[in-house]
Amino acid sequence: MWPYFPDLLDRAVPRYTSYPTAAEFAEGMAEEPYLRQLAAVDPRQPVSLYVHIPYCREICWYCGCNTGAAGRAGRLQAYLDALCAEADLVSAALPPGVEVARISFGGGSPNALSALQFIRLADHLMTRFRAFSPLFSLELDPRGLDSAWEHAIAGLGIARASLGVQTLAPHVQSAIGRHQPLEMIESAVELLRRAGVGSLGFDLMYGLPHQSGADLADTIDMALTLQPDRFSVFGYAHLPAAIPRQRRIQGDALPRSRERFEQAMLADRLLLEAGYVRVGFDHYAKPDDPLARAAGAGGLRRNFQGFTDDDCDVLIGLGASAISSFPDLLAQNEKNAGRYRMLVSDGRAPIRRGVLRGPEDQRRGRLIERILCDGTVSLPADLNAVIGPPLGVFLTRGLATREGDTIALTENGRPYARALAYLLDGHRAEGEGAFSKAV
Repeated sequence: MWPYFPDLLDRAVPRYTSYPTAAEFAEGMAEEPYLRQLAAVDPRQPVSLYVHIPYCREICWYCGCNTGAAGRAGRLQAYLDALCAEADLVSAALPPGVEVARISFGGGSPNALSALQFIRLADHLMTRFRAFSPLFSLELDPRGLDSAWEHAIAGLGIARASLGVQTLAPHVQSAIGRHQPLEMIESAVELLRRAGVGSLGFDLMYGLPHQSGADLADTIDMALTLQPDRFSVFGYAHLPAAIPRQRRIQGDALPRSRERFEQAMLADRLLLEAGYVRVGFDHYAKPDDPLARAAGAGGLRRNFQGFTDDDCDVLIGLGASAISSFPDLLAQNEKNAGRYRMLVSDGRAPIRRGVLRGPEDQRRGRLIERILCDGTVSLPADLNAVIGPPLGVFLTRGLATREGDTIALTENGRPYARALAYLLDGHRAEGEGAFSKAV
C-alpha cells in the first residue's frame, strides 16, 4: 500500500516530457536557430521523426491534445499537402547521409485520415528522408479502423501501435463523450494483430468523471483478456480554463485526490499481478516487450511521446504543434493548423515557440530523466546541496533514500517520482505554469 501524502500529490508538477518544459518556451522564436540545428545534425547518428495529425473524426471531451474535428475532406488534404511541403523543407536542410530510424504518428488520430492518404504520407516521408526500413509506431482510435487500414498497416510493416481505450465503463464513456464498447476494442485488436502489429499498447485513464475503483478494475480485467503488450495509465488532468472542450465535464463528478491516488494504486497492483512490469511511473509492459527490456537494461528514455526505448538524441517534429528536440534546442511548430499551412506555403519553417538549452539545462534534464526512468540518480555535489532541505521530506517519510550522492525512490515513493524530479527543476521559481497533479 503506497502511503498517501496530499501535500506532495496535490502539487501541480510537470510531466517532464522535456526539460525545460513547454512552460519555458518563448513565443516568437525565429526559424533560424531551428534550421541551424538541422544543418548541424551528425550524419553518423540516426534521427527520429514525429508526425502530428491534429484531427479526429469525433472530439472527446476529456482530451487535452491539439486536435479538432476532421470535417471537410478538403481540409484534411490541405493539411497533408502542407505536411509534405514541411517534410521537403526539413529533409533538404539536413546534411546528406542522415538516416531516419523511427517514424511515429500521433495526434489527434492519424486514422482520421483515409488509409490511402496515410499510405501516401508515409511513402512521401520515406522518399524525402533516408528512411530505408524505419520502425513505425502509430496512435489509433479504435472507432475508425476498417479493412483498408488493416491493409495499410500490413503493407507498411507497422510494428507498434497504441489504442485509445481510456475506459470501458459505459456511464464513464458517456461522461467524457467517447462511446466504444468492448466488442469494438476486440475487433480493433484482431485487426491489428492480423496486420502484423507485434507490440500493441492500450491507453487507459483514471480520475475520470463518475469513475469508481470498481469501474477501473473492470476495465483492466476486460483489457487483460485481449493481452496487449503494453499499458499506459494516465490520470485525467481537468483544466477547463485552458481546454474549452473540458467544460462539458462536471467538476464535481471527478474523483477527489485520495480516490485518484487509490485508483492509480489499484491499476498498478492489478497490472503487476497480471505479469506486467513497471516502466517509469505510468507505463507497464510484458517482460519480453522492447520497452520493458530497455527499462531493465537502463536504456529507457523519456520524450514527448512518454517513456520510450528510442535512443536517438534528435527528434524532428512535423505538423502543427509538433515539437523538435535537439541537444541544444527545443522548437515547437505553430499550433493553429491554418496558420501552420500559411507558413509552410510561404516556404518557411513553421517554428513559433521554443527554448535554447544551455549546459545547465542539459545537465538537469539528464538527471530528471534518470529519476523518472530509473528511479535513481547520482547527483553532483552542487545539486545535492541545493535540493538537500526539500529532499528531507522524502527521506523522513520513507519515499526516497540517499547514500552519498545517490538518490533513489523507494517502493513507497514510486507515485512521487514527478514530485521528486521537481526538486531539480531550476525554472519553477520563475513561474509555476499550468500543470497536472502528481497523481
